[in-house]
Amino acid sequence: MTVKIILAGPRGKMGSEAIKMIQQEKNFDLIACIDRKNKDVLPEFPVERVPVYYDAAKCFAEVDADIYVDLTIPEVGFPYTKLALEHKLQAVVGTSGFSEQQIKELTSIANRQKTGCIIAPNFALGAVLMMLFSKMAATYFPDVEIIEKHHDNKVDAPSGTATKTVEMIQQTRESKTQGHPDEYEMIEGARGANDDGIRIHSMRLPGLVAHQEVVFGSKSQLLTIQHDSFHRESFMEGLKLAIEEVQSLETLVYGLENVMDLS
Repeated sequence: MTVKIILAGPRGKMGSEAIKMIQQEKNFDLIACIDRKNKDVLPEFPVERVPVYYDAAKCFAEVDADIYVDLTIPEVGFPYTKLALEHKLQAVVGTSGFSEQQIKELTSIANRQKTGCIIAPNFALGAVLMMLFSKMAATYFPDVEIIEKHHDNKVDAPSGTATKTVEMIQQTRESKTQGHPDEYEMIEGARGANDDGIRIHSMRLPGLVAHQEVVFGSKSQLLTIQHDSFHRESFMEGLKLAIEEVQSLETLVYGLENVMDLS
């Protein structure tokens, strides 16, 4: 069975890789795109002319698709995904930076419409394993800091992966304040963001793609769990998995680990 896909964000670096992946998969068919630049076609797509819509509502009303893939930015990704679910269009979202309230709202719509949605802070399977291993380690190493590094065009900080990592660590780690009780910053922000006592440090530099270190400290030892994506093609295996798995869902799932076979 052919899976008909609408892609939002086709001209970005992630979108470009997604188009290549869709082309390579014989069961996937890109039938439309949504792009705020409002160009008529994608000239870089050699197989066929794919219409590009400026208006997401018009696209969802006119195009008979199975899956909506969002690789945009939070301010457009949220309303687009919301609209897709309202149209009972299954959604796979790689856009990070959604608030807890926005995820709750999308979950409510997905449940009401009985329509599957997967929001993945990171599609790299290695990054998902990094988060799972960090959750395991936090049982024995409650003192932990996160260093996440991304390209300088990323607008949100900390990254969705770092936020998701903290959420997973919180499932096995009791809340605690780390560092010296009289600690203070000579320059505001020097110690990074503070989420439940876990410090998160965000780096944005050209030359980076997506990287994260989770550093656990204990008496006379350190444990570092690290993942590096050097090219956006590293995300495509997870995106393909999400497109395949979302078709069997009737609710929203946050995190790719929830649809991976980890037994």
